[in-house]
Amino acid sequence: MSENLQLIRSILAAWERGDFSAVHWADPRIEFAIVDDPGSRVERGVDAMTRTWREFLSAWENYRVEARGYHELDEERVLVALKPQGRGKVSGLEIDAAAGRGTANVFHVRRGRVTRLDTYFDRHRALADVGLSTGSEPDTSAGKR
Repeated sequence: MSENLQLIRSILAAWERGDFSAVHWADPRIEFAIVDDPGSRVERGVDAMTRTWREFLSAWENYRVEARGYHELDEERVLVALKPQGRGKVSGLEIDAAAGRGTANVFHVRRGRVTRLDTYFDRHRALADVGLSTGSEPDTSAGKR
């Protein structure tokens, strides 16, 4: 297993518990985007990423993600297929019902730090953006090792 994949798995281990507090894995100048969110833009820096993510999390109760599969795209990028879980604070809607296609993150890693994190609410869009077909989705059995 590559060092990049080990890093990403360690990040996801916390996220699966609903713990999004650690940022030691992020480059201080990280670029962060929720790619398919209307009005999304690229945020730069740990503080901006934290602020954006805190705002997103504030709408949910017990938000967490389950890694469903990992795909090393190249020496610097890892795509993770995700199953989000949580309930909307206002709507009461379970997020997994709203995210029927599943979600995904693309982590860009250099020198042991994540330099860019692209979050997708639509896993199929993530696959298309990285040049994979839906038949190339990460193996869901690889999510838990």
